[in-house]
Amino acid sequence: MVFLNKTIYLSLLGIIFLGGLVFALNTGQDNNELQDQENQDPFQQEAVEVTEETVEVVASDDGSINANNLFIPWTINKSGNNFFLSQRDGSVIQIDGDLGLVEVQDVEVSEDILHEGQGGFLGFTLAPDFNTSKMAFAYHTYQEDGEILNRIISMSLKNNIWTEEDVLLEGIPGGEINTGGRIQIGPDEMLYATTGDTGQAEKAQELDNLAGKILRMELNGEVPEDNPFDNSYIYSFGHRNPQGLAWDYEGNFYSSEHGESGHDEINLIKAGQNYGWPVIEGDEEASDMIEPIHHSGDDTWAPSGMAFNDGQLFVASLAGSNIFTYDIASSEVSEFFGDAGRLRDIMIEDEALFTITNNHDDRGEPSEKDDRLIQIPLTEKASTD
Repeated sequence: MVFLNKTIYLSLLGIIFLGGLVFALNTGQDNNELQDQENQDPFQQEAVEVTEETVEVVASDDGSINANNLFIPWTINKSGNNFFLSQRDGSVIQIDGDLGLVEVQDVEVSEDILHEGQGGFLGFTLAPDFNTSKMAFAYHTYQEDGEILNRIISMSLKNNIWTEEDVLLEGIPGGEINTGGRIQIGPDEMLYATTGDTGQAEKAQELDNLAGKILRMELNGEVPEDNPFDNSYIYSFGHRNPQGLAWDYEGNFYSSEHGESGHDEINLIKAGQNYGWPVIEGDEEASDMIEPIHHSGDDTWAPSGMAFNDGQLFVASLAGSNIFTYDIASSEVSEFFGDAGRLRDIMIEDEALFTITNNHDDRGEPSEKDDRLIQIPLTEKASTD
């Protein structure tokens, strides 16, 4: 064992202390920020491997189904009694709601999925004829020549693997934040997609740029003839980070959207309209710009997936850790469910609502069973306790 004399020892301590102080100043991190990093739950700091053996499916006597131990699921799809949950790292989890069987399905695409920041394998929706075609559509992040981008593709399920069939649209601006990513087939059988402003707000107002928009296309990727702008996928613009899409029984079209600081929005979407970002938000007004039908004021919801049922919009929120309902007739907002942390998507079928947690993303506090698929009866507010 080697011992240092006291003078050398104290000198070394001084050097180490000064070095640490300079490093902290240079990185701009204060003690609280460093402490927050040290106190992070270890579940947040590394990926969780999801396999057929690790997913826990719980079926109740009343027919409800829940699943535990997922990893950042992004969308809920259902065909018959089979669930298909896309995960942001680039996989699809199929769960048989009758037997509780689980299959982890790989995703094979021609451009590697970039799971970084808020990007990854995001929107995923089954084709209307999925039962026979085994086709779906997906929105995912990739990198080209050092630039982060997004693309929309069609895929087919063969031998338990989702394989890219066609590229419908690529080169959508991407980034580590505000990347949008929701895709949904509307009642007009068109494919809709949300894109974020990627942190560059001015792009949302540019009609020659696909960032900060809601896009609309044919299921084969062609631009519909009745889109509001000639030869353009853009359906509406002036969006910051829209992440939810829903239609009511009359075909009215709604979207949920992240505000910059609070002022999260529910918008009634009309073709060709400008929803104001970054010129207006909240109650602000400007010529030829559309205000939201509701916004959260100074509260932050970070709204994501949404669904319509019986006169109400159900909105999943991440930062708000709640499912909110917005009554379209009365404009009243209520809390419906808030016992599970960050909530990413919603699907409603019959008298049941299904939601998924995203507590393993870089802002959540996962429990031992996260992330989860949760079934909630619509007839009453429910708890996970």
